[in-house]
This record gives sequence, C-alpha cells and structure tokens, in this order.
Amino acid sequence: MNEKIYNVLFLCTGNSARSIMAEALVTTLGAGRFKGFSAGSKPGGTVNPFAIEQVQQMGYPVDQLRSKSWDEFAAPGAPRMDFIITVCDNAAGETCPFWPGHPATAHWGFEDPAAVEGTEQQKRAAFETICRQIRRKVDAFVGLPPQLFDTPAINDEIRKIGEMPV
Repeated sequence: MNEKIYNVLFLCTGNSARSIMAEALVTTLGAGRFKGFSAGSKPGGTVNPFAIEQVQQMGYPVDQLRSKSWDEFAAPGAPRMDFIITVCDNAAGETCPFWPGHPATAHWGFEDPAAVEGTEQQKRAAFETICRQIRRKVDAFVGLPPQLFDTPAINDEIRKIGEMPV
C-alpha cells in the first residue's frame, strides 16, 4: 500500500532563504512522506548563496531552486497543498491567495538570516543557526504520528510546533 505524500508550501516574503531551506528540510527529513515547496509574496528573484550552501549540505538538489511567487501555487494546475506554513512575520501578516483544498496552516517565525550584516563568516553562521532552528521544527512536524495527518487535530499540532522555542 502506498503511503500518501503530503505537499507542504513554505511561504516567506522574498523566497530567498528561510522558505528555501524549509522546503529542502521537509523533503529530505520527510523520507518520501513529504514534498516541500517554497514561494514568496514578493520574491526577490534569486536564492541567497548561503541558503544554497545549507541546502547542498543536506544533499538536496539545488539546480531547480528559484525564488518564485506564491501565485504559482494558487493557479490552476498547481500541486494541491496539504500544509501552508509561513516562516517570516511579514508573510504571516499578508493576505494570502486562496489555496484550493483548505490546507492546514501555521506560522513558524524565524529571524531573517539574509538581513545579517557583517563578514561572510558572520552571514554563514546566521544561516547555519536559522537552518538548525527550522530543522528542529521540521523534525517535530515529520515526527508526528502518521494517523494524525488526516484529522482536524493536525491544525493544532502544527500551530504548537510554531510556538516551540527556537
């Protein structure tokens, strides 16, 4: 019997760092049960090179990564999302498009590592820190009991994950 694969869309404003890392983490840590996607309300057009470094370390393919609009996922023919998770406070406060299928939603806020100024070493360290924080929440998400995913209780569970300390 094939287990359902859950589609998870991570949203941020620029879709250059946090949402990209979250996409890679849920796909990699989800071991075939989850497919991650990412998008932004105002995509910047490029993926941050430090985010690419983090994603490469996970073994996630980076050749398809791009900064894209969340409108792509609200359009006809787009993959149907089971979960929509905002990872930045700006995107959480914006009016999102209509998502077909009534996916479960939550906010998991993380500081923006792309906003860090300083040396390359300081920027890289910020990305490593935020990636670890995202990983902690993604680990909690993919570790939820499988029977919970198709019940109304999943909404509360993914929101609780968002409230976990980073």
